[in-house]
Amino acid sequence: MSKNPVFQVDAFTDRPFSGNPAAVCLLDQEAEADWMQRVAAEMNLSETAFLVAWNDGFQLRWFTPTIEVPLCGHATLASSHVLWLEGKVPRDESIRFHTLSGLLTATLDGAMIELDFPAAPVMETDPPAGLLEALDVAPTFVGQSDYDMFVVVESERVVRELSPDFRKLAAVDCRGVMVSSISTDQAFDFVSRFFAPQSGIDEDPVTGSAHCSLGPYWGERLGKTSLTAFQASARGGVVRMRLDEDRVVLGGQAITVLRGDLLLD
Repeated sequence: MSKNPVFQVDAFTDRPFSGNPAAVCLLDQEAEADWMQRVAAEMNLSETAFLVAWNDGFQLRWFTPTIEVPLCGHATLASSHVLWLEGKVPRDESIRFHTLSGLLTATLDGAMIELDFPAAPVMETDPPAGLLEALDVAPTFVGQSDYDMFVVVESERVVRELSPDFRKLAAVDCRGVMVSSISTDQAFDFVSRFFAPQSGIDEDPVTGSAHCSLGPYWGERLGKTSLTAFQASARGGVVRMRLDEDRVVLGGQAITVLRGDLLLD
């Protein structure tokens, strides 16, 4: 029986039991997708990342408990944290991830991990059937990215008090739904929440990939190229963004809360 290290990491936070937890599995060879999906279901976190050394970096894949996803920010942040913490990559070197969304890179700047991700522009659209009924909101803007629905509401209070009907929301054809507004706290530019019952997660605590859409939208609205956001889930988390044409650099911290071994026959 072989052993592969597995970690649980809280991402986009500097405190344990906040931010977004992800499992990170270090594999010594590529694994079958069905097996990774079953492991992710066993981990039962919003995302489980699987890493295997590949060419000049690492192959990285992400799974929710029910599906494989093409892009995940917090599990990439967690993976970077583990690779540097475990000495798999020197701390002064960047990490190259080969993924379904192309090449992604991570660099370490002090305690801050920075991820170079593709921007996911939002196009204004009519709300699909059932979306607003499921959220029970009157939006000021509705849009859609390649992955998600994008809803802007009038105030932070509306964002924080949202209580979606997840059964209805699961019927909306998208990966998930982000809802945001300008922040009333001067420490942050905007606040958001992210709901994804379609992907097996009613509410994701902190969604890095959603900020590939949120950052460009609010950057244009506010006339900024550097932003700081708070995802107002029960756990909460802070995401920093730097906009660079068709890329978004996501910044955050991470902390390991669990380490063990995944036992394989």
